[in-house]
Amino acid sequence: MQRTYVSPASANPSRRRILGALATLPLAAHMPVQAADDTGPIKIAQSSALTGPLGELGQAMTQGAKAGFAAINAKGGVNGRLIELTVADDGYDVKRALANVGTFMEDRNTFALFNCFGTPAVEAMLPQVIESGIPFFAPFTGALSARPRNARNVFNIRASYAEEAEQLVQQLVTIGIRRIAIAYQNNAFGKEVFTAAQQALARYKVAPAVTATVDNNASDAVAAATRIASVEPEAVLLGLAGKPTLEFAHALRAQRKGLPMYALSIMGAAATVKAMGADAIGMTVSQIVPLPSNFSMSVVRDFSAAWKASKTPLEPSHLALEGYINARVFAEALRRTGKNLTRSGFIDSTWSIKQFDLGGFAVSFNEATLNASHFVELTMVARDGRFIR
Repeated sequence: MQRTYVSPASANPSRRRILGALATLPLAAHMPVQAADDTGPIKIAQSSALTGPLGELGQAMTQGAKAGFAAINAKGGVNGRLIELTVADDGYDVKRALANVGTFMEDRNTFALFNCFGTPAVEAMLPQVIESGIPFFAPFTGALSARPRNARNVFNIRASYAEEAEQLVQQLVTIGIRRIAIAYQNNAFGKEVFTAAQQALARYKVAPAVTATVDNNASDAVAAATRIASVEPEAVLLGLAGKPTLEFAHALRAQRKGLPMYALSIMGAAATVKAMGADAIGMTVSQIVPLPSNFSMSVVRDFSAAWKASKTPLEPSHLALEGYINARVFAEALRRTGKNLTRSGFIDSTWSIKQFDLGGFAVSFNEATLNASHFVELTMVARDGRFIR
């Protein structure tokens, strides 16, 4: 079931509001949850970018989750109850995302928020989410800013951008590359990747050969590429997403055709790779879930069966597999909560999940860490545009 909600936009959050919300969490987490009916569907809600600049990413992830829940429901659901996911499109617009979440939380039948999409939206949602105590499960972001400590109702699964950057730097240094340039987006995401990459390089006693920023509108992408190409680095690490990735890569390839590029999973959507064309070939991309064609893993085989059963016209992808995994982990937390379902019980049950292995992908929720998974593997873009290991 998919709906579009429209309601007044909320103001952007501040650090003070987040800290205030954290202070009230112990009380809020035990607030009443939903209607007394314990036989009807468990209703969860998601605000995601189904249209707009990142619409393809949001569609893939949402479809993966739907396929996962459909497979679970086909077997009778969890503890005898089906899971019903309502999705509202926000077009990757923060105000629309806040409006969606506000509407969801006004409905007392909404048990949890699931897999809400994008760092800017997630950061904006956190104050009201933390204050309410509603479970906020598997937001789609690798940003440390979206991983508040001591917020027991916020459950991050995917590895952080810092962990991805660390893995990319480690790979570069391991193969003997030391003249490493960094191109990063001039926003919170890019700066976080830049800081993580710098810290990782420092551990290997390597300094960046050169750094350059790219604005969100990519207006200075050519200048950034020229700056980096001029010092003749051996490789470039990209903290870029969306249009800046495309424009920078095209400009860099025009000046230094064979220069290796290393990027984070956020740029790995099929649409981005397709738009890059030949300029994407040979690019190394970190991924935070297994290759969706790696059928040696049972989680991938299970995903493939659910994906085919969903009859979606979309191609299977890392993003779709991530959505599917998030659905499976959510269902496991519900199972452990039992038939007497409350938000506080669900929160406690989720934190009790230690080394839950879906078949090649394990999660472990620990309040001392920021995310339940630390899975990062490197892939390469092949000549046909597919990712290979």
